[in-house]
Amino acid sequence: MALPATIAELRRSGYKVENVKDEMRTNLIQKLRSQEPLFPGIIGYDQTVIPSIVNAVLARHDILLLGLRGQAKSRIVRMLPSLLDEYIPFIKGCEINDNPYKPVCKRCTDLVKEHGDNVEIDWLHRERRFGEKLATPDVTIADLIGDIDPIKAASQRLHYSHEGAIHFGIIPRTNRGIFAINELPDLQPRIQVGLFNIMEEKDIQIRGFNVRIPLDLMIVFTANPEDYTNRGNLITPLKDRIDSQILTHYPRTIEDAIKITEQEAWIQRDGREVNVPFYFREIIEQAAFEARKSEFVDQKSGVSARLTISAIENLVSNAERRAIVAGDQCIVPRICDLPYALPGMTGKVELVFEGEQEGPVKVSKALIGKAVREVFKRHFPDPLQRRTKQQGESRQQDDSEYGKIIAWFEAGNKVEIADDMPIDRYIAELDKVKGLRELTKKHMKLSDSNKYELASAMEFVLDGLHQSSRIAKDEVDRITSYKDLVGSIFSVKGKGIEEEF
Repeated sequence: MALPATIAELRRSGYKVENVKDEMRTNLIQKLRSQEPLFPGIIGYDQTVIPSIVNAVLARHDILLLGLRGQAKSRIVRMLPSLLDEYIPFIKGCEINDNPYKPVCKRCTDLVKEHGDNVEIDWLHRERRFGEKLATPDVTIADLIGDIDPIKAASQRLHYSHEGAIHFGIIPRTNRGIFAINELPDLQPRIQVGLFNIMEEKDIQIRGFNVRIPLDLMIVFTANPEDYTNRGNLITPLKDRIDSQILTHYPRTIEDAIKITEQEAWIQRDGREVNVPFYFREIIEQAAFEARKSEFVDQKSGVSARLTISAIENLVSNAERRAIVAGDQCIVPRICDLPYALPGMTGKVELVFEGEQEGPVKVSKALIGKAVREVFKRHFPDPLQRRTKQQGESRQQDDSEYGKIIAWFEAGNKVEIADDMPIDRYIAELDKVKGLRELTKKHMKLSDSNKYELASAMEFVLDGLHQSSRIAKDEVDRITSYKDLVGSIFSVKGKGIEEEF
């Protein structure tokens, strides 16, 4: 069925024009009644942020999404146009998408006066009704609202106060749609003041001339908390004019965090099967959780969800590199790959005290170590909770679960692992540890047929014991060594005892 092409045809069709906030409210109510997903792909906000956004739209409010970096603020904003009608009519050729029934710009009002209902209309898709601007210190009022175009005024012999001399900015060009400003505090205070009229009177002024054009807009802002954004502040009068302020947050459970990373990270690699054991996903997410409560990390800056996405992509890439070199068909990460996830973390962790360049690396390593310890305790008995030693029992009998493994290291043995080891050498090295394979199979429910996962899980056990201070670990020139804890304290190579401590 052809869409109306003139104002007259539009009137005959019975089409009613709603303002943008009423339109969004109507479509939202329909989605709620039909139980359609409102923000697909937004995880962890079902009971917190999304109900607040729904309430704001129902109340026809402008919105401020306030939260730290990496909390899906921009993604939510870009999904709001899904609440608009698929198409709306506007006067053909209009720069500000004028309502055919009530045009407001000079050009369109003149057209309607001259041609009446024979004026041609066009149809605007919802994707073209969304305007977005990243606030930076160099943004001007002319960028946002508009300015007098002297060339246009001269060529058309117009006075500067004539509406035909205006070059419209991005906000008027988003008329009858949704306009978003990201990182609002970065906008200079005098530019924020320039938004007052749009927020309250819903009109614009150009260069102080008596030119007023009422706008039909929903305005959405995103911002970091004021105490973090040192580059600028959200001025109080503008904040007061924003109807609803909605606080975002980081994932509150490991499960939600894993779903977000799985959705966003690129881990499927061409030509080879990729298998990331679940505990690796837990370790990466737990590292972010540890960072968000670490005394060394600046909590005002936040720890973005991009940290976990980049970290797991780097982790898989190191496993992929090994598979390519060794000719393996299956890509399975190992614990010795975790140091290669650090480049995805260090740039996203801001320290409380900025020191030497290696500071973020050391903190990130410590965060991964804490994460391994916490995740290990979810899958295996806590190595620090030992049963009471009975009289006459030897040291080797002290641990019911880990006794054989720890005793093997206490006997002076050690395991040396490189991240580029082929799978057969890797599993052979780990199999030297008595009781390790049996313990791993018991708690991880793995069989001998899946040697890639089994080998990685065996190293996970060794690293879990190290992070629980039961065995020692050294990392030198891409070689990871696991050995007896007590023996490593006293076996000092090339150093004095005091220096080693």
